[in-house]
Amino acid sequence: MSAIDRPKGQQPTATYDSAFLKACRREPVPHTPVWFMRQAGRSLPEYLKVREGIPMLESCMRPELVAEITLQPVRRHDVDAAIYFSDIVVPLKAIGIDLDIKPGVGPVVEKPIRTRADLAQLRDLTPDDVSYVTEAIGLLTRELGPTPLIGFAGAPFTLASYLVEGGPSRNHEHTKSLMYGDPQLWADLLDRLADITAAFLKVQIEAGASAVQLFDSWVGALAPADYRRSVMPASTKVFKAVEGYGVPRIHFGVGTGELLGLMGEAGADVVGVDWRVPLDEATRRVGPGRALQGNLDPAVLFAPTEVVEEKAQEVLDAAAGLEGHVFNLGHGVLPSMDPDALTRLVEYVHTRTAR
Repeated sequence: MSAIDRPKGQQPTATYDSAFLKACRREPVPHTPVWFMRQAGRSLPEYLKVREGIPMLESCMRPELVAEITLQPVRRHDVDAAIYFSDIVVPLKAIGIDLDIKPGVGPVVEKPIRTRADLAQLRDLTPDDVSYVTEAIGLLTRELGPTPLIGFAGAPFTLASYLVEGGPSRNHEHTKSLMYGDPQLWADLLDRLADITAAFLKVQIEAGASAVQLFDSWVGALAPADYRRSVMPASTKVFKAVEGYGVPRIHFGVGTGELLGLMGEAGADVVGVDWRVPLDEATRRVGPGRALQGNLDPAVLFAPTEVVEEKAQEVLDAAAGLEGHVFNLGHGVLPSMDPDALTRLVEYVHTRTAR
């Protein structure tokens, strides 16, 4: 039984009875809740306007700017949850890792971690390192009222892949070489990243986040046996560290159809599913006792409205027998997506699933 099934006597928050949190707890909902990964950002003209001339990492450290960007899609789309605007490398930057997010490339690390001596770069994360997060979430929860805020962090494997490769990688050759060639160093690296990730999530929860999502963007590059042996212990450590807060814990990765059961087993209350596996099949792989999130292919949003609605209905039909379902895309909002298409999709899902 998961932490969110065990009431701990705390007073219900303003968000407790929201459709989103009810779905995460696998309770009856007034409608299927909707939010979108990467809803806070790049597809919105109002986002481009407020971010103009401000580097990505700097924008993540300005509380008022973070709050404004996080709120923009809630105002525009009427989504059922906000997702905190940040980047998965923010906690690494906060502890002093020399990295930057380069436009058109992504996170680039100046000194990749490939030896035991390199581990010294990874010190513990403290709340003071990310005081801007606490401030931004305070601003947000006052504005959001009954709308839940989702905090998030990058999972240990994905953070490790950036640190070891030095940036984005198609084949993860340095990462896998370290994982296979020096399993003890690899385990120590992921264990240290698990501590940093857990500390970052704790800051967000204690500041007022109603749920958290662990993004393992690159873990789909692994076979199930490698995930279980070399990655799952660190992800489990993260989920276990925040279990006592009683907030839903969501786990999402791309290309993880073969890993869905293991990702749930790692400790998630909600398993995110990309568009490659239908939700009815995903629930068979994940097993009972967990809600699912997903999983419309983001590219569908470029099709005519009637096609979008047809494909969205296919997702809803596949989710009809689930214990709990949060409608989302199978990955993030694409930069050139028409924001109005997202607004129409939210309205469609709310209308079609109203109870």
